[in-house]
Amino acid sequence: MPDEMTPGETPAGRVAEILARLADLRADDAPTHGGRVLSYVYDSGLAEVDDLARTAAASVQAVNGLDPTAFPSVARMEADVIAFAADLAHGEACDAQVVGLVTSGGTESCLLAVKSARDRWRAGGGTGVPTIVAPVTVHAAFHKAAHYFGLELDLVPVDEHGVVDADDVIARLTPRTAIVVVSAPCYPFAVLDPVPEIAAAASRQRIACHVDACIGGWVLPFWASSEALSPWDFRVPGVTSISLDAHKYGFAPKGASVLLFADRDAKRSAAFATTRWPGYPVVNPTMLGSRSAMSLAAAWAVIEYLGPDGFTTLTDRSRSATDTLRQCVSGITGLRVVGEPVGPLFAVTSDIAIPASDRVDPHLWADAVGERGWVLQPQPGLAQQHGPVLPRTTHLTITPVTADEIDGLTAALVAGADEVRGVAPIDLGELCTVFPSLAADDGLDASSAGALLADLGLAGDDDASPLPDQLAPVMALLDIVPHRRAEALLTELLARLNERPRSE
Repeated sequence: MPDEMTPGETPAGRVAEILARLADLRADDAPTHGGRVLSYVYDSGLAEVDDLARTAAASVQAVNGLDPTAFPSVARMEADVIAFAADLAHGEACDAQVVGLVTSGGTESCLLAVKSARDRWRAGGGTGVPTIVAPVTVHAAFHKAAHYFGLELDLVPVDEHGVVDADDVIARLTPRTAIVVVSAPCYPFAVLDPVPEIAAAASRQRIACHVDACIGGWVLPFWASSEALSPWDFRVPGVTSISLDAHKYGFAPKGASVLLFADRDAKRSAAFATTRWPGYPVVNPTMLGSRSAMSLAAAWAVIEYLGPDGFTTLTDRSRSATDTLRQCVSGITGLRVVGEPVGPLFAVTSDIAIPASDRVDPHLWADAVGERGWVLQPQPGLAQQHGPVLPRTTHLTITPVTADEIDGLTAALVAGADEVRGVAPIDLGELCTVFPSLAADDGLDASSAGALLADLGLAGDDDASPLPDQLAPVMALLDIVPHRRAEALLTELLARLNERPRSE
């Protein structure tokens, strides 16, 4: 419980004490500025943008987006943000006006795109269990959408470079398909999916086609000025919705995404409304009821400040840093960039074309670079059904501020690789012999999962976090544990982080 004010303590003193405690709590957080975390955070490197966002958010701290009739500023700011996003996505190419929603993030945008498509599929006479068709590389948000909304997820294998064959996707489209999803680009490997071919086939069969541009939507429009990209937005006939996150390369604080629709009725189908209770009429255009306007106001203010010219400048910085880092990795013996990535992100894997003594395991490399103060994101391998095994990789997301630290980062990438070159990847296969329950392909209750984590040395104790300092062993564990068992263990591991032991 919070400490009470002591006799003689002033409110100002109490505030200072609380803020000092907050600073202590954040001491172990990864740095959100400075470019040392190459995932999760998107730093423009402009202090004035951060200051503007904080001030704008604070100005609407008490506003509730639940009712824009009481707080009309919400609808006005949303209209401006949606219009800017629609311009980025070439909404003018559509016959009708592109409309949209501002959501809490990419996951909510993706969920609502699926919910809208499912409801319209049902209204159009669809029967049975509807499906989502998408490449294996589609974002995990669509796994969640299928789980939440009762759809089947039909995943199409990709090749070893992360590229899906458009014909393979089109062959999966059936009368049960409520929506097909393509990425611009996908997160794991930064591949731009074949949007035109798939959208055209979906249109012929009257199937919704969603483009997940959560990571690319605010950067590819400015990136494409110097590189011809295959079209992925509303210029492509058959694209019915697009998600694009303002809290990624729109440089707004977390909690701001835009979902665009080429059809007003599709937007209406994303909503929830009821008058079947004795309280106020409920109309929720998004999944939330009460909605903070803070992220919206911050996003609106950042867009107003940067405008197209500002985003172009920041994109140029991201692109310069990305080019340098890709060249750096390509020059490191034992590593290679996966495929032909698009935009300011890419994945790195081991170069298996050379002798094992010269290879660099991407997960050991990520840990070695991490010891030098840079946070890279390890990604496990994946055994696809009816497709090649996708290799374990390490992911890098590059932001404008990375350009300021490029020399230190490239030095760390090279030194980290030198440290682990020739070291065999971690192999935990024998663990399944020691702990046979690891090999079961089902879930676990909290007690059983906790016991297994304790056996693995990951349960923690009352005074320490169970999270390991190095992630390569965890990634190696995911290589051998069946998906449902691994998901249960990871759920338990993270659930325990905020569960304090009961006081005696």
